[in-house]
Amino acid sequence: MAESHVLFDRFVQATTCKGTLKAFQELCDFLELKPNEYCVFYHKLKSKLNYWKAKALWAKLDKRASHKEYKKGRACANTKCLIIGAGPCGLRTAIELGFLGAKVVLLEKRDAFSRNNVLHLWPFTIHDLRGLGAKKFYGKFCAGAIDHISIRQLQLMLLKVALLLGIEIHVNVEFKGLIEPPEDQENERIGWRAEVHPRTHPVNELEFDVIIGADGRRNTLSGFKRKEFRGKLAIAITANFINRNTTAEAKVEEISGVAFIFNQKFFQDLREATGIDLENIVYYKDDTHYFVMTAKKQSLLEKGVILHDYADTEMLLSRANVDQKALLSYAIEAADFSTNHQLPKLDFAINHYGQPDVAMFDFTCMYASENAALVRQRNAHKLLVALVGDSLLEPFWPMGTGIARGFLAGLDAAWMVRSWAHGSSPLEVLAERESIYRLLPQTTPENVSKNFSQYSVDPTTRYPNISLHQVRPSQVRHLLDTGEIRDLRVDMENVVNSSTPRLTRNESIVRSSKLLNWCQRQTEGYRGVSVSDLTTCWKSGLALCALIHCYRPDLIDFDSLDEKDVEKNNQLAFDVAEKEFGISPIMTGKEMSVVVEPDKLSMVMYLSQFYEMFKDTVPPGELKRVNRDDRPSIATALAERKIDSAAAVNNNNKVKVMATQLLAKFEENAPTQSTGLKRQGSLRKEFPQNIGGSDVCFFCRKRVYVMERLSAEGKFFHRSCFKCDYCGTTLRLSSYAFDVEDAKEIAEERMRAREKSVKSQALKDAMSKQLTKMKESDAAKGAVAKVAWNVPETTGKNKKQSNTPKDSAVKALESKKQTDTLPDRVFTTPTSKNVDSSVTSSESSTGGKSKKRSSLFSPRKNKKEKKAKNERLSGTEETPPKHKSLWKAVFSGYKKDKKKKDDKSCSSTPSSSTTADSGKKKESPLDRSSGQKRTRRRNSTPSRPSKRSSRDSTEPRKECEMQKLTRSCFLIPQIIQRQLEQVEEKQRQLEERGVAVEKALRGEAGMGKKDDPKLMQEWFKLVQEKNALVRYESELMIFARELELEDRQSRLQQELRERMATEEELAEEKQILNEMLEVVEQRDSLVALLEEQRLREKEEDKDLEAVMLSKGFSLDWA
Repeated sequence: MAESHVLFDRFVQATTCKGTLKAFQELCDFLELKPNEYCVFYHKLKSKLNYWKAKALWAKLDKRASHKEYKKGRACANTKCLIIGAGPCGLRTAIELGFLGAKVVLLEKRDAFSRNNVLHLWPFTIHDLRGLGAKKFYGKFCAGAIDHISIRQLQLMLLKVALLLGIEIHVNVEFKGLIEPPEDQENERIGWRAEVHPRTHPVNELEFDVIIGADGRRNTLSGFKRKEFRGKLAIAITANFINRNTTAEAKVEEISGVAFIFNQKFFQDLREATGIDLENIVYYKDDTHYFVMTAKKQSLLEKGVILHDYADTEMLLSRANVDQKALLSYAIEAADFSTNHQLPKLDFAINHYGQPDVAMFDFTCMYASENAALVRQRNAHKLLVALVGDSLLEPFWPMGTGIARGFLAGLDAAWMVRSWAHGSSPLEVLAERESIYRLLPQTTPENVSKNFSQYSVDPTTRYPNISLHQVRPSQVRHLLDTGEIRDLRVDMENVVNSSTPRLTRNESIVRSSKLLNWCQRQTEGYRGVSVSDLTTCWKSGLALCALIHCYRPDLIDFDSLDEKDVEKNNQLAFDVAEKEFGISPIMTGKEMSVVVEPDKLSMVMYLSQFYEMFKDTVPPGELKRVNRDDRPSIATALAERKIDSAAAVNNNNKVKVMATQLLAKFEENAPTQSTGLKRQGSLRKEFPQNIGGSDVCFFCRKRVYVMERLSAEGKFFHRSCFKCDYCGTTLRLSSYAFDVEDAKEIAEERMRAREKSVKSQALKDAMSKQLTKMKESDAAKGAVAKVAWNVPETTGKNKKQSNTPKDSAVKALESKKQTDTLPDRVFTTPTSKNVDSSVTSSESSTGGKSKKRSSLFSPRKNKKEKKAKNERLSGTEETPPKHKSLWKAVFSGYKKDKKKKDDKSCSSTPSSSTTADSGKKKESPLDRSSGQKRTRRRNSTPSRPSKRSSRDSTEPRKECEMQKLTRSCFLIPQIIQRQLEQVEEKQRQLEERGVAVEKALRGEAGMGKKDDPKLMQEWFKLVQEKNALVRYESELMIFARELELEDRQSRLQQELRERMATEEELAEEKQILNEMLEVVEQRDSLVALLEEQRLREKEEDKDLEAVMLSKGFSLDWA
């Protein structure tokens, strides 16, 4: 073999930064090449190195270099660029500039790549790196389903590509600052230079046209302001253990993202076994065993990792306040438990400081630069300054955005340099760059272009429907620094203020009058109701009852109301609105009866929720008057969709059909109106009665303002005070249960764990017997059965017949439309409704103490039941259904179905549970919690007959594809959890603003005038923002529930395969199949719920935009 071939192999196989640079220099010396001849270096290297391994690499690089945007390497000729930092983003930017033909100098203050942390790669980054020859340098790159790589390996690959392209790289050189061109330019024209350390380094003498900062969040380039995004305290721990690449280590499964919101069981087991309390954890197997986890502060304090609790995060995580030994022990315990103790040895890898590679840091605050670039002009010399990587936009590690958005920003910066080299004006270059930068924080693997092979330096190939002129040159004047005395901050403030919608008196009047006019139209003609304002006219409660009766006459008997009974009228309206529509009350009926005049702010907040829910709905009484050519209501459209379900079957629209079938089940199983109202009142009596009014928090006894007020079970409280009495977790209205015996709120996942902790077979048999008695009891005597068991909750005394089957269907479908939009409400999510009595009876069957929301998902019907349902739909008179919230059904169905199945199975055979357990191998903690992706579960299942083994061995490709599919969304649980935390933080900030506005409107502490139009306008704006936040939180909860159902379906499918594998287990096949079909139905209902919610949001946004535009205001949805 020729010596040049040996030197090239040594260069390709180098595993350190120093070794790579040394091998490259030896190769160049042997071939008599000068890397500083950047224009021709790559071509000379190709011609002199005629080696088959090198040719494969040249083919990759030549294909990339052939992009038309590079103009054969002359697009940026004579442009000199300096890049600060040899991280992945800095190196990737340098490579792109090299393809453009620029002279690129890259500085790195270290001479070693030692970061073992692992990066998650988006699909386009994998394709991009393969196009640069990544597999030639690192054979294991993204093999099979692997979609991650260590930072160190990625740096080495990109370093080698950069060197081959003639990029000048200097290590152990630190950037200190910029040197402006001298004023005297007559004798010698000197441009912008860089000051570096050591001072004798030749880079000090070079001049540059472009400088790009890629040295991380502590970037050394001045002039860039940073925006802070503060969330809840989040403490991350990363740990790298030595990977000895043994057979035992290879068998350990990776953990591709496990979040507490998704897998409570795993984290509860971890806490009980070790005392470690985490929010999420990831494990990757690369050069090291890499773990990253988010730990809860209280757990770190209890384990002695953090010595003292400080409010200031910097002090909390300072070295002096962290016990390093305890931190190492904490990381080892978490890693050992999460891998089910399967890693033979957990020895820490060593970082570049010579210490165990474990770190604890805070990502409570994330930062983003306010702008991506600026231009400095001094003495007739212009310098383009830009940021990429973490310097520009700091990532959140579970989302895997760091390297992906870093690469995108690098390509965007290269495109900007190309425009700069072509002579575009500074303002045009900056305007285009800022237009592209606005898209960067929003990018996800789903919304970037999917045609990866067409990606180039041109941003239109990467971002679909991008507008390169969204920002005008006049908007970026402040980014052109000419050195004048004028303070740039003034310009920046002007730009920010100019984009903020102005709040005016007229707009405030428009919004309040629109709400008032709508209320007047809906309550017109009702006895004793005359709405002329948003305060006094609502005191009697008749107006509220009329508003509800207008759309749901089946809920309230308006003619029986007594105008003088103010307390009863208002309480009835509040109860019905909360139970049927998910609208939390603003006060109690008793409070309303004693106040002289209802509070205007509270009434605006409360009535606006009715307006948002019903503004596009035609009341039932007006349906007959609606012309067929007019725009139909959503309820009508839904009714037509249900009637035409048979046609939908022919069109294979399964999701829509299943959603309508589920709706029919809900109608069939829903209890009557009177039962629900009676049940609600009885439950509220179980709370202690010694409480204050709606202005006093039930928990802390302090003042609770309107914007921060939440309501559940008839009580009012701060959102921050609503915590689990057992574990202290902050509760959401959509996921809590109430412990009747102890009169305490508890977290839903804790309730699930409590249910599963019932081990006694005798107790289970007693539970089953009690459940049978409950099913046989007479509903008229008050024993209401669980909806999940298909026992109708009706009493003969309160039955009402619908006029026609069609009217009944329309009402029910109209109710579905209303419940689908429940997540849009301001202070509640629909699952915060009062607890149904269906749970009361079920609790006696479980021997437990808690009341939880009932399930509307019924088990699959037999033929006789289906036939009866069809007869009812075809014309038989039937009790009008009291349609419950679809949202509520979705979020509570699983628990009830699961408990029902457990009760059935445990009552069938006394030894069934022990038999099933005895035949199974011990599963990992993640398998027990249904958290690990099920496509990998085969490795941990018990051995099967040889027929199964041979079948598995013939399907490696299919298994690989399944793993890829599952891996593509492994980060979603962490993303949802983090987004929920961010929503919570934004809600807190919104509440602070709302409290300040409320105080000002009430004239408290001399902060403003009462009924100030500007303040009222601000109040309307805050209500709108609150609605938007709750709407977004609702979607997140839907996604979280969908993930849980998806995981459960996958687990059931796996169990079904295992049961079918042996004859003795075929008996359980039917039971598992039925449960799996129920899960499919629940997932389909989520699709329907989310689609209806989005349709409503779209209509709301259009209406609001029309109002704003009609008054000449711009509306910024960003």
